[in-house]
Amino acid sequence: MDAQTLEDIVAAGLPECDVTVTEQGGHYTIHAVGAEFEGLRAVKRQQLVYAVVADLIAAGTIHAVNIRAKTPAEAEA
Repeated sequence: MDAQTLEDIVAAGLPECDVTVTEQGGHYTIHAVGAEFEGLRAVKRQQLVYAVVADLIAAGTIHAVNIRAKTPAEAEA
């Protein structure tokens, strides 16, 4: 799967977030920035993003994912 396809999937699953995905050698980094992460601990933020891609991981479509979920204020810092 290419990075743009995964980015489209994550963006559809998290419509209130700005999402970018990069891929290097089969390893994906998902950057999600959204106000919906306000007040949530890092683990909960990652769980929200992971829920969108869990089926792809289970099916073996993607293997390695790094999730960076931030609030807009954190992204600007």
